[in-house]
Amino acid sequence: MANSGTTRARSGQAQRTGRPERTERALGAGAGAAALVALVLGLAVAPPDALQGQPQRLMYVHVPAAWTAYAAFAVVLAAGAAHLLGRPPFWDRLARAAAELGAGMTALALALGVLWGRPVWGVWWTWDPRIVSTAAMLLVYLACLGVRAWPADPRAGARAAAVTGIAGFGVVPVVHFSVLWWPALHQPPSVLRPAGAVPVDPPMLAALAVGVVAFLLAGAWVVTRRVRALDVRPTVPVRVPAGAPAHHGERVPAGSAW
Repeated sequence: MANSGTTRARSGQAQRTGRPERTERALGAGAGAAALVALVLGLAVAPPDALQGQPQRLMYVHVPAAWTAYAAFAVVLAAGAAHLLGRPPFWDRLARAAAELGAGMTALALALGVLWGRPVWGVWWTWDPRIVSTAAMLLVYLACLGVRAWPADPRAGARAAAVTGIAGFGVVPVVHFSVLWWPALHQPPSVLRPAGAVPVDPPMLAALAVGVVAFLLAGAWVVTRRVRALDVRPTVPVRVPAGAPAHHGERVPAGSAW
């Protein structure tokens, strides 16, 4: 009977492990296929911009990276709120993984903006409200990750990260609407506009839309893998009582009773 129960427990664990892996494979395959289509549309189908020329093609990566950062920070907001409401530890792991993705995507969007701005604006950096607010968003979410290490108690660090992530989400609409509230060098939003038609040629819009899908699927793949990695419990060395035979190199999961 004991062996039967052990077999059932192992079978259930294998099923639980298999489901996330199948989800990861599906997300990875979808992201790869969408990225391939976006590459063809962005480089071969969509025409160059009439004013900006070939550098405009960076939009097909720059904008999806920024939108993926927005989506990641929305997940940080929701998962952080769930954690503060006493939900299972999964929500804290999800908030951490999403914050890591969002910070990376924000840094990528900034870097591509610099590469885009040099041939179009003639400068590598300018104190444009969109650029400055995006840099501020990156700092906010780096802080969201950094506050985890400050308290000695990991639970206090998780709560501090949740509060920072929730409060920091306020910078996201500032980033998006900065080009409307404080017009400067950066062009107005092409798609997420408060009103009016989308001023994008259909082939360009198709390349941009597929690029967004590819980035979102890839981001979901990264977050899913990261959440699963954070769920792995660390191990600590076994304390062997004096006089007992030592089992060299034996380790047990952290938090287990000795």
